[in-house]
Amino acid sequence: MKKLIFILISMAFSGFAFAQQTYTVNNETLELKTEVEGNLDLLWNTIDGRYRYFIKTTDDSIIELKNTKGTDKKFQNEYQTTLNTLTNTDASQVKLTTYSLKQFINTYNAQADSSYIISDAKTKLKLRLGIYGGATNNPFVENPNNETVPFFGSELEVVSDALTSRHAGFLSVKYGTESDAFKYTSTQIALGYRYRFINKTSFNIYGQTKFASLRWSNTTVTSVTLVDGVSVIKTEDVSSTAFNTPLTFGLGADIKLGKGYVSLVYDSIFGIFEDNQDNFPIDFAIGYKFNL
Repeated sequence: MKKLIFILISMAFSGFAFAQQTYTVNNETLELKTEVEGNLDLLWNTIDGRYRYFIKTTDDSIIELKNTKGTDKKFQNEYQTTLNTLTNTDASQVKLTTYSLKQFINTYNAQADSSYIISDAKTKLKLRLGIYGGATNNPFVENPNNETVPFFGSELEVVSDALTSRHAGFLSVKYGTESDAFKYTSTQIALGYRYRFINKTSFNIYGQTKFASLRWSNTTVTSVTLVDGVSVIKTEDVSSTAFNTPLTFGLGADIKLGKGYVSLVYDSIFGIFEDNQDNFPIDFAIGYKFNL
């Protein structure tokens, strides 16, 4: 029994020793935990009741992440400058917390080494609200004269707060106006998915698909009939409501600007279950997305 207790105690101490290692930083001897291990290691511990964080580089240099107060009593955020210098990546949104630092270092390590595996990554979903406007020739609607009309709308996008995530879902509302030569208006509510095949901190480029939509439309139909040898022109407003699964595809890009993103989209390039009306598809939009 005593032997078993001795073995268990030895295992506990060996595990503790593995979790923490002794480092010398600026002539200070510290016991630090390894939170992230890769091209850059994230080390930390609570020392004298205060969280302290360090970065270990590939040449075994150890740099402390500091956030001291200046003469104006405001925090200087030196750690953000240190992270920017080490990674050549914008760190202005990084907080001096274990979770935020871990997410940032994990993202850098994954971009620097394609074989790097992010483990124990806790991610949360966040929302972006977008507003946009553009021009379209309604590629999937009969449009004999290939008229282009303005449209505008908004969308709610759901994304992961993990910078390495390439996936997003969205709910969009789009209203298309009419012209004198093309009496057709529509309102569409659609569900869609985006995949970012280029995903950088300053911009991303993605493909998107709309897999379900509900559309209300109104068109003015003009007909000409002969009555006693006289041509009679008759117009009629025709309204319709339709739900379908169009599987339309498009391309887009988000460019970081301020606290949000400028959004560029070329939508409705083609559809699996929609018939193109033999007009070259025109469906371009520009807008801005706000982080909620």
